[in-house]
Amino acid sequence: MTKVGFISLGCPKNLVDSEVMMGILAREGYELTPRADDAEILVVNTCSFIEPAQKESIEAILEMAEHKKFGAARKLIVAGCLVERFRAEILQQVPEVDAVVGTGEIERILEAVEGDLKVLPAQPPSFLYHDLTPRIITTPKHQAYIKIAEGCDHPCTFCIIPQLRGAFRSRRFESVIREAENLAAAGAREITLIGQDTTSYGEDLGLRDGLAVLLEKLAQVEDLTWVRFLYAYPNRVTQKLLDTLAAHPRLAKYIDVPLQHASRNVLARMKRGSNGDAFLKLLERMRGTIPGVTLRTSFIVGFPGETDADFKELYQFVAAAELDWVGVFEYSDVDNAASFPLDGKVDAATINDRRNRLMALQKKISRQKLRAYKGRVETALIEGPSADNPLVWEARLEGMAPDIDGKLYLTDIEVPGATPSSLAITAQPGDVARVEITKTDAYDLIARVVEILPRPALRTLPTVAAAPPPQALTRISTGAPLRVLG
Repeated sequence: MTKVGFISLGCPKNLVDSEVMMGILAREGYELTPRADDAEILVVNTCSFIEPAQKESIEAILEMAEHKKFGAARKLIVAGCLVERFRAEILQQVPEVDAVVGTGEIERILEAVEGDLKVLPAQPPSFLYHDLTPRIITTPKHQAYIKIAEGCDHPCTFCIIPQLRGAFRSRRFESVIREAENLAAAGAREITLIGQDTTSYGEDLGLRDGLAVLLEKLAQVEDLTWVRFLYAYPNRVTQKLLDTLAAHPRLAKYIDVPLQHASRNVLARMKRGSNGDAFLKLLERMRGTIPGVTLRTSFIVGFPGETDADFKELYQFVAAAELDWVGVFEYSDVDNAASFPLDGKVDAATINDRRNRLMALQKKISRQKLRAYKGRVETALIEGPSADNPLVWEARLEGMAPDIDGKLYLTDIEVPGATPSSLAITAQPGDVARVEITKTDAYDLIARVVEILPRPALRTLPTVAAAPPPQALTRISTGAPLRVLG
């Protein structure tokens, strides 16, 4: 049986694409391996959103090319966003690459593996998977992503997603519901809906407030503990959406709304519009409608034309907004983005300084907000042993999205092989527990387990995976596993 190994780089949307390609190959009898040394076919699913991601993708391709030169690999396939930008260049400059698969062609992975998929007519990406598409879930069994839409129609000048993934297109409502029900029946406790702009879901299908309607339906799936979504475009957050989140216990009281900046000047050059005052009113409306809501955003510093005054405005906004989680990205030029030819470039040292200052401010805010959790009893989803310290287990609260926010560390879970303790509690990854917060830090919490809540019984429904995945399926390496970046 031919063995195939995958590296999946970039965002959860890319991870779902990798899972679909794995599912297609597993259905056809290919064996999936987590080790590059064993793989006869290597697939690198690339990211090309910003320059560091592009460099990381190129490094991964070159590393896997060495396995074709000196190892068991006989075929190297490059997939994903980098292909949409540099299809011809990849084939010309890396002769070890045998085939390329763009974001709109991932259903043709079998053709790439078994035949010759090097050149295709130029066309906008159009592929969109559905609930019957084979898919290997590579996240832990208790947590999964569902991509509800693909592409984007927004004109943000810093972004090339519309070029990489095509126009915005929604999955059919019934298809999303069926996939969520299948995942829940197979043991998923948390579903995260993803898309470049999930708040536009259903508009192209003629649905009004499509995301709110979809969430309302998913809130009825009894086996699920939490349903969350990423990401909310600021001017698409309707009162109906907020009311829906507030009304249903299973809908995570969590909103990730990338604001990108607070200066009217910078936002205008980004072609996003609005301003910090309007954003503060939006955040106030979110908090007023959904008590206890967790709010996350991301900002770009150093955008062309960002003055000291613009940055000061952003800094003051962050101080006033008191958001729970914040990511800050340094602007980097992308040659085919609309921001590339803009004047007023900011030097790298200034960009880095601005990022550091903003993150230092947010660290103080985060520390203060988490301090309020001490002594509280909260519901947590247990993840399993920590990768940093296997003697400590990790968990997440409702306000912590997988892979991007802080973590909750549990001190009293029984660890196999460790000295038994009469105080230790037996738990499994995917358990839901009531925990008491005993200590807080800038981004993470420490807690003890008060009670493990009963699990729902597994039910038999059609599965979304074509075959059971091995451990660490998307991590392949010669020794220490490569990290699947998110």
